[in-house]
Amino acid sequence: MSTVKENKQQTILVTGATGKTGSRILQRLNEMKWPVRIGSRSANPTFDWTDKTTWQPALQDIHTVYIAFVPDLAVPGADDIIRAFTKTAVDLGVKKLVLLSGRGEPEAQVCEQVVMQAGVDWSIVRASWFCQNFSEGYLTEPIIGGFVALPVPNIGEPFIDTDDIADVAVVTLTDDRHNGQLYEVTGPRLLSFKQAVEEISKITGKSIHYERVPMKAYAEVLVEHQVPDEYVQLITYLFSKILDGRNASVSDGVERALGRKPTDFADFVRKAAAAGAWKEVVSNK
Repeated sequence: MSTVKENKQQTILVTGATGKTGSRILQRLNEMKWPVRIGSRSANPTFDWTDKTTWQPALQDIHTVYIAFVPDLAVPGADDIIRAFTKTAVDLGVKKLVLLSGRGEPEAQVCEQVVMQAGVDWSIVRASWFCQNFSEGYLTEPIIGGFVALPVPNIGEPFIDTDDIADVAVVTLTDDRHNGQLYEVTGPRLLSFKQAVEEISKITGKSIHYERVPMKAYAEVLVEHQVPDEYVQLITYLFSKILDGRNASVSDGVERALGRKPTDFADFVRKAAAAGAWKEVVSNK
């Protein structure tokens, strides 16, 4: 078995390097002075999931790949793309694949099998809903505006801090002792979206009203705001199908991989608030 020290000169390609998990993984690898290649449309060489001609240059002389598919493994055809990408990677000599997967998504689990059967070392990081969707994603503006409307049932979700995901991903990328492991990573407790918003309100002292709305009405608002159809369909799927109670439990993936407890949602809120996540933008006009 290879040791971490022996792997030091083996370059890692981080796809989705500008995303919530990829950017954090890239930061950690850079701090470790680990050889790394950025996988994004703005990088050189460029990498684009929708353009297969960019794959080979990005994969050249790469030992390990972090696979963070955009927009989500649940979108139709994602498994075909992952299958083609992993074949290209293996053909070019890649030795290890680490996949960011989605908890409770059957389509994502198909992609997991593709990676597991690619013929090289692998690890799977199967994540629950990101805490950072509240601070860096689609819920940021509604929280700043003090009104959050979502088409979600009163179901508990074990929100996971993407810093925890990044920590788990980095050890799987750099330490062969994690080869062949599937880490299902969640936060330490369940909260509904309503409870999560209430916790943000309580900790920040900001008045935030939460309202549950019908899925059809929510989708219509997205269309009015010119959100692309594929994203509307994805959000509709995630909110209406995945939040049916199937993920209303916590798992021990963070603890198994890192030997510590996952970050609590309240601690995430304090950290995000201290970083200015929900400060209103002041216009100079």
